[in-house]
Amino acid sequence: MTTTPAPVLVGCSHGTDSHAGRAAIASILVDMADLRPDLDVREAFVDVQQPELPDVVAGAVVDAPTVVVPLLLSTGFHVKTDVAEAVDRPGAAAGRPMGPDPRLVEILADRLVAAGLRDDDAVVVAAAGSSDPEAATAVREVVAGLAERLGRPVTVGYGAGAHPRVPVAIADARTTLAPGGRVVVASYLLAPGFFLDRVHEAGADVVAAPLAPDVRLAQIALDRFDEVSAQASATWAPSASHAGA
Repeated sequence: MTTTPAPVLVGCSHGTDSHAGRAAIASILVDMADLRPDLDVREAFVDVQQPELPDVVAGAVVDAPTVVVPLLLSTGFHVKTDVAEAVDRPGAAAGRPMGPDPRLVEILADRLVAAGLRDDDAVVVAAAGSSDPEAATAVREVVAGLAERLGRPVTVGYGAGAHPRVPVAIADARTTLAPGGRVVVASYLLAPGFFLDRVHEAGADVVAAPLAPDVRLAQIALDRFDEVSAQASATWAPSASHAGA
């Protein structure tokens, strides 16, 4: 009798050329492995970096059920196409993206406090952006949660794919400032990289740090894994090379 092994967790991110960004994303995988030493945690990417997601899933599913957790803040092309295609096989499943989640709101609030947010500052959330309506809905949910948490209005700007763009959102926020107030950006981005560089160029007075590193990100990712791990196990079968082992 063959016992189904525990599923492999594949943490899949976009990929970046930024060394700081790579370290920040890697911290999420390290934290997941520290929190759940029983799990086989592997990394994969949909762009820029290696190993590529389809290759990682194909290699993992030979030996165990495999769950891909998108280390992405909302749905969109990479989730609906790249991730969906990679898990379109028996024994594989995909978890939900990281956002929206109340813990992301908590991290954003903490980053703003660390950046020195003051009562007379205007807050703009900077998100990467997507043309997918579901992604926009997810971002709005996080923005609303942050506004409630801070007890003040919060607006949003996007790096691409949606409007207003970050420089426009910052300029609009500046028109509402009380004397002495500043425009402070909450970076709704997982890590340093291309989009955060553009945010720093967009005209804000203060730009808070991105979300990672933070152990709460690993906790979110593990929750996403747990939601679908049974689904992956239910359709997995040992390969012919392992059937007689």
